[in-house]
Amino acid sequence: MQVETTALEGVVILTPRRFSDARGEFCETWNRRRMAEAGLDIDFVQDNRSLSVSAGTVRGLHFQAPPHAQAKLVRCGRGRLFDVAVDIRRGSPTFGQWVGVELTPENGRQILVPEGFLHGFVTRAPDTEILYKCSDYYAPDCDGAVRWDSCGIDWGLDGAPVLSDKDAAAPPLSDFDSPFTWEGA
Repeated sequence: MQVETTALEGVVILTPRRFSDARGEFCETWNRRRMAEAGLDIDFVQDNRSLSVSAGTVRGLHFQAPPHAQAKLVRCGRGRLFDVAVDIRRGSPTFGQWVGVELTPENGRQILVPEGFLHGFVTRAPDTEILYKCSDYYAPDCDGAVRWDSCGIDWGLDGAPVLSDKDAAAPPLSDFDSPFTWEGA
């Protein structure tokens, strides 16, 4: 498994090794032992699937606050998406900064979004399926969002996005009081 660091500490891009033959392909998308050896010792407890029918669907920017904060490992099962992580750790030298990566079944890439980061994505193809692991169970009382267009992200949209009512009504980053604090040096 290839592990690439990004400009945001803790956000990494994983590309599993693929084994192909005449029948098709096999890859291991998560191996706890191998990830721990790479310094990524995360205990995932829940797998989720999201299907977006229309290209241009934006989901996010979401987070789950402590005590049920979640790290997420995100990949694309079908279609194509641009996935984003935004640092919301108060005191972090990269607070408010974002990184994004295109995820497709063909490139096999995954993004690890740690606790203390917003997560969101935009679909670039119809019927895009997103698969992701979470390090804590969903807790509705800890669920939160920041407005998708308030962090300077270039979503690459050609028109208005398809949004949920929750995402359209989320507060901008400038009005957001983050429950996360940077624990760095």
